[in-house]
Amino acid sequence: MNLIMTILIITVALSLILAIVSFWLPQMNPDAEKLSPYECGFDPLGSARLPFSLRFFLVAILFLLFDLEIALLLPLPWGDQLHNPTETFFWATTVLILLTLGLIYEWTQGGLEWAE
Repeated sequence: MNLIMTILIITVALSLILAIVSFWLPQMNPDAEKLSPYECGFDPLGSARLPFSLRFFLVAILFLLFDLEIALLLPLPWGDQLHNPTETFFWATTVLILLTLGLIYEWTQGGLEWAE
């Protein structure tokens, strides 16, 4: 327990030191050259503030959700070595069912239809 507390204190202290130093070091001197958009050395062809399609955002969020699901379910094969593997598989199945229901809802609402 002593080792864990030492590592935790060092981690928190180092994080605080780095956060404080990051506020002291940068020098913000904005000028026209720094504020202009950069496109491979050429002048920008269009506006840098074009509207972004919400469908790209939705697909990115869905990707992150299912990526997180995979990360949470990866240790599942070792779940049978726990004290109560039935409970582990029950909660894993619950997570899968909830995410599947969310995907079905998104599909029925037309959120995954790319072209109208």
